[in-house]
Amino acid sequence: MSEISVVPHKIIGVAVIWNQEKQILIDRRRPEGTMGGLWEFPGGKIEPGETIEECIEREILEELGIKIEVGKHLITIDHTYPHLRVTLNVYHCHHLAGIPQAIECAEIRWVGLDELDNFTFPEANVEIIDALRKSQLNPEKPY
Repeated sequence: MSEISVVPHKIIGVAVIWNQEKQILIDRRRPEGTMGGLWEFPGGKIEPGETIEECIEREILEELGIKIEVGKHLITIDHTYPHLRVTLNVYHCHHLAGIPQAIECAEIRWVGLDELDNFTFPEANVEIIDALRKSQLNPEKPY
């Protein structure tokens, strides 16, 4: 009887955090962790009984030390890496208060949408960037 390898599945709340200057907050993963050194949109795993919005607010406060308001849903991505399957629930968010700090990451940076190509992101994040670019073409304000 052969064993079937099942990769773990994580459901993640992801924040695309906008500031008043229409910049997006990204963070660099710690070098020693999974996909270390890559840039990402901040977020984390949903805890039992938590909504996606509650997860995003909690994770951003824990990881970056700031308060945000979760806005419109941008995209949901289901992506399988060799070691992990992720479902990314991505929301536009507004920075409300606090100065972002690299509490759970190596580095943070505010960048313009046109600067995202200068950073290396995990494979699944490419779809988020594409969705952001498409949402900018929409005359309705996405954030």
